Amino acid sequence: MKAFRQQSLFPELRDAEVPKPVNIASVPQRSPFRYPGGKTWFVPTFRAWMKNQFPKPKILVEPFAGGGIISITALFEELVSSVVMVELDEDIAAVWQSVVDGHAPWLAEKILDFDLTKEAVIQEISKKNVSVKEKAFQTILKNRTFHGGILADGSGFLKHGENGKGILSRWYPTTIAKRFKNLNFIADSINFRQEDGLGVIQEYSQRNDVVFFIDPPYTAGGKKAGKRLYRHFSIDHERLFTLCQSVKGDFLMTYDNAEEVKTMAREHGFQMRLVSMKNTHHATMEELVIGKNLSWMELYTSKMAVAS
Repeated sequence: MKAFRQQSLFPELRDAEVPKPVNIASVPQRSPFRYPGGKTWFVPTFRAWMKNQFPKPKILVEPFAGGGIISITALFEELVSSVVMVELDEDIAAVWQSVVDGHAPWLAEKILDFDLTKEAVIQEISKKNVSVKEKAFQTILKNRTFHGGILADGSGFLKHGENGKGILSRWYPTTIAKRFKNLNFIADSINFRQEDGLGVIQEYSQRNDVVFFIDPPYTAGGKKAGKRLYRHFSIDHERLFTLCQSVKGDFLMTYDNAEEVKTMAREHGFQMRLVSMKNTHHATMEELVIGKNLSWMELYTSKMAVAS
């Protein structure tokens, strides 16, 4: 009698199978943010997942939108008809709300006209009782002149930056303005909500035509990165996993490669894979990808290996 080898219900890629980090320069840069924890590097994997969806989903829900690169990519590449972007942070929310309200061209012109000096930035971001679009402009200024693009309390200006340029290091007005102008073309397809992401997951959980891309603050297992990078870092990770278990559509979740996260994934019957990324210091790290069925990643990984 032929012996069968039992396969793990929770397969994870072996080190040799983890694809090399994506060259960020090969991915269209569409977000106006320089965002800590941004997912530009993850775009090729996201595309592969979306192209594996049958039938094609109508809506993508991103409950922790942040810099929004995944939702923006989904719309520009017509992977879905509309997106639901959720962000609790009031500064970031002001930017996406302004885009949805049709103020992207105004922001583009404001960026092009602004003579950026440290004194001018301080004067602008110190203004109180401003409109939503003015708060959005303040947010972009802070994001582009603060260290690491970090907007959380305690962040401060770049000191040296690239080649000693200081706060001018990440200020590319023509490029940033163009991104806002382009966002105006997809604004009508964005449903933006400044709410709790978990509540929105629950709201859409019973729809078969909805998929979720979930990239929560990495605070599980006592991780400090999320607390340092984001104003709203507190999240009930166990509730998030339970909600994902209840969704009728598909979901893809990215997380820090931590034992506590792996334990929760196993307990909820999810599969895991590792994907390589480079951090802001260009060091290669691995993040967890979690989902219901990640068998499609084996073909994707093999294609990546051949391409490299």
